[in-house]
This record gives sequence, structure tokens and C-alpha cells, in this order.
Amino acid sequence: MNSPKPNKNNTRRRAVARLSAIALGALAALTIGVVPAAQAQEAKVLRIGYQKAANTLVLLKAHGALEKRLQPLGVEVKWAEFSAGPQLLEALNVGSVDFGYVGEAPPVFAQAAGADFVYTAYEIPTPDAEGLLVPKNSPLNSVAELKGKKVAFNKGSDVHWLVVALLKKAGLSYSDIQPVYLAPADARAAFEKGAVDAWAIWDPFQAAAEKQIGARRLASGVGAVNHHQFFLSARPFAAKNPQVEKILLEEITREGQWVRANTAQAAAQLAPIQGLDADIIETGLKRYAHVYKPVDAGVLAEQQKIADAFFELKLIPRQLKVSDAVLK
Repeated sequence: MNSPKPNKNNTRRRAVARLSAIALGALAALTIGVVPAAQAQEAKVLRIGYQKAANTLVLLKAHGALEKRLQPLGVEVKWAEFSAGPQLLEALNVGSVDFGYVGEAPPVFAQAAGADFVYTAYEIPTPDAEGLLVPKNSPLNSVAELKGKKVAFNKGSDVHWLVVALLKKAGLSYSDIQPVYLAPADARAAFEKGAVDAWAIWDPFQAAAEKQIGARRLASGVGAVNHHQFFLSARPFAAKNPQVEKILLEEITREGQWVRANTAQAAAQLAPIQGLDADIIETGLKRYAHVYKPVDAGVLAEQQKIADAFFELKLIPRQLKVSDAVLK
């Protein structure tokens, strides 16, 4: 019995379908722009999210020590820059990065949004590294005078908690001010134009505003907040790559030690990267501790206070148990 002749139309359709599938896969890769977390681990890639103001990670990237340590393991390091912590954690949540450095408030907002990350390490308190600024000619002389005023800050960043804490300390509620949610560059522009009455910001942006336009600190974080900085990891990456994480934290610690011993040199190296004068960066560097420790019960308890306060203010949609974001 003769075999049926192949149907040319069916063959053509199958070929087109195969090509379409290939094209759609390529388009998806280009659209997303990142390798999914599982594939990244298989390919031995460590993707680090950082902010230009995150001095230790910026210098770690510039010095290349981490790449040298991980090369024998066949692990490639890729770096991605973000404007602030909330944006970085959004990338971590969708699987674009494996590791990042943010302030104390972004993890709370991210956990409330369902992000699957774990606290890995933290920087000891640096409350002087953030503050609430007013223009040099402002009539305001205390936080209590901010009632009814416009205060600019990056929503979900560590300065969000700074504003909440400073208001409470001054006997005001969050509803007593007009929050103006702006990223650092936009907030600086609004601040200079007089569109806002005050601006909550961290270093080196804080030091830059003080030195460049004479901004005055109405208050710093001292006595109001701890201003912890955190290293966070995507939970799947942390669970599957303990050796990589160990090396990463060792190199971060070494970089921090180098910054403390060579502050002026570190500032000079950061100046062209951050686009600021070295003396401005040095001022900011001196307000950070550059001392990092593994996450412990004490720092998690401090994070729980922030989460509880944000829930009471309805800034996050649900109550959190911060300790759930720890690798068991």
C-alpha cells in the first residue's frame, strides 16, 4: 500500500509554527532583558543590583575583587544600577537581580508586596547619613513647624521611615504634612525651585545639597532612626548558592574596611562615578559606618517596628512578620 503523500500546506504550517516559536522566544528574551533566576543559577551568574550612592558596592564593582574571587568557581558577575531601593527591590522581586543593597524601609514595602527575598547582612546604624533639609533662607527651624507643609522624599525609601519617625518625635502625625513623592533628582529640582518646603534625603545627595546650594539640615536621623542598610538576596539564589554568598559578603566586608582606612582615596575614586566633587563624597562617606554584620534577632526586631508603624499608617496593605524573610 502506498504511503500518503505529505501535505505541503501542513508541512509549511509546521515550519512556520517552529519559526514563530523561536522568534517569540527571542523577542521575550529581548523584552525582559534578563535571564530568569533559575537559568542564571544554572549558568553560574551572580546579578547584583546597586545604587550609585551605595559606596561599598560601587567600589567593589570598580575594583573587580569579587570577579577574581568567583572566577575559579566559574561564576560571572553582572551589575545593574538603580535610582533607589524600591526600584531595586522591584527588580529583585521579578527575578532580574539576585542580590542588592537598600535602606531599612524598602524591604518592608517589598515584603508587603509579596517579594520573595531574605535579609542577608546589614550595616550597623548610620543615622547621620540621612536628614531632613530646608532651603538656606527657610523660616522653618524645627520639625514641628512642618505642619501643613510640603515634604519631598522617595516613596518607600529609608527616608520615608525617617519622615514618619521625625514627625512622631515632634508630636505630629503623618497626616499633618503634604507628602510629595519624588525620586532624588526630581526632589532636588523641586527643592531648588521652592516647590516643596523640605526634602528628606540620604548621602551623598544630602551632602551635595548642603555644599552646593547651602541647604540646611532641619534634623538628621540621629535620635529618631537607626538607618540600617541591608544586603538582601533572592530567596532561591541564597538557598542554592551559599558559597557564592559567603564569598560575596567577605569581599563586601573587605571593601568596607578599605573605605574606612582610605576615605579620601575612596572619595577620589567615587567622584567621577557619582559625578560629585570628592569633598562632597568624603563628607557622605564619613557619615556611613562601612561595618557589616550577619542579620540577627535585634535588627529584625527593629525592622518589625517599622513594618508595624507602616501598617498602622496604612502605608502597607497587610501586617508583616519580618522574620519570615530570613533563610531558615
